Amino acid sequence: MLHVRRMPSGQSDPAFSADEIERVRSLHLAKKQRACLISLLLLLAPLASCRRRDFPQYPADYREYAYVTSGGSNTVTVLDLVNLRQDRVIRVGDNPTGLAANPVKNEIYAVNTNSSSVSVIDAQKNAVVATIPVHSKPYFIDLDARGERGYVANSGSNNVSVIDLTRRREIALIGAGEGPGMARISPDGKSLVVTNRTSGSVTVVDPQTYKVRSVFTGCPAATYAVILPDSSKAFVACSGGHQVMVVGLARTDSPIAIEHADRLLTFLDVGQTPVHLALKPDGGEIFVSNFDSDTISEIATQANEVGGAYLVGAHPASAVVSADNSTLWISKFNTGSIEVYSIDDGKTINTVHVGDGPDALAFSAEGHLLLVADARSNDVAVVRVMSRTPGGINRVGTLFTLLPAGKQPNDIVVKAFHVR
Repeated sequence: MLHVRRMPSGQSDPAFSADEIERVRSLHLAKKQRACLISLLLLLAPLASCRRRDFPQYPADYREYAYVTSGGSNTVTVLDLVNLRQDRVIRVGDNPTGLAANPVKNEIYAVNTNSSSVSVIDAQKNAVVATIPVHSKPYFIDLDARGERGYVANSGSNNVSVIDLTRRREIALIGAGEGPGMARISPDGKSLVVTNRTSGSVTVVDPQTYKVRSVFTGCPAATYAVILPDSSKAFVACSGGHQVMVVGLARTDSPIAIEHADRLLTFLDVGQTPVHLALKPDGGEIFVSNFDSDTISEIATQANEVGGAYLVGAHPASAVVSADNSTLWISKFNTGSIEVYSIDDGKTINTVHVGDGPDALAFSAEGHLLLVADARSNDVAVVRVMSRTPGGINRVGTLFTLLPAGKQPNDIVVKAFHVR
């Protein structure tokens, strides 16, 4: 750094004439300006290089948005993932929580817990085009693979609303246990799994007849559920304890007679307060976020066995697995960071500092960005999954920017499409 000797205010250095002092000052100023310009160019060059080399090149008709529910401001924030900026803020109902993106149509559904409704957002207009009444304290919505039906767990009225997404209205109401928090539809559309937090049970429903097929108890504070890609099993986090319930789902076309009915397979011991389950895209493993044990447990789904637990830091809240099944990304709520875990190597490969209270996670459509909802700092961290240093070294997980969200962001979904 260039240091310029300065005299007390109002005095000149007697060793130099006024003209000489002025020439020296001009020279120093010119050097400073050149140095600042060079420093600025050096800072900007890697960023420009990263954009050019590491970001997808999108056609003019391509759109990709992330939608973020903010329960404290009664809004959904829309983030433009092509230009990496906030697009707009949409007013919805009171205390929006769960979100879902239609796999067929350009629509997003936001559950308004305190308004007992679902807001339908047109993704091309980014505006609310309908509001569907449901029942008391809805929290979560899941959609079938054809984008025709939505299933909303109403935790305050102990039932599940079935929504016709084309006609935008409730067409059936299914009784459940006490305090249902999640209703998850199987990929084949033949089983609906409802987790009942207050009664500590799991209800399995036939989605065709809207009739309850089975009820399984003994899962305290049943919360999060995942279903395997082949629709054969459901895994449910019993967050009031330290176990995961495994349920075999009825498969009437199976040559094995016992598989024609739903059945309780086992309880798996994991860490304390399992709050989230991250399923690998290939269905081979599940990673359990044990909030009060500061660990992640690994479950082998075919054998129904726990392969081990890994210490990851204070209060893992959520996790997601990359599309190639190679890395697990974990939000650590009380550390303001996410952990990047190599599944194949069985070790942590990076820690990325984001905003305060990281919770919900979502990948961009092509998987080059990870979005992190920071519940305490009211923003969304945009993390590059893979980047390169100016020297050409690959880096897994680097914070790119923070985008503003509403108060208490709590869920994220991504929708990508081409405009007509």
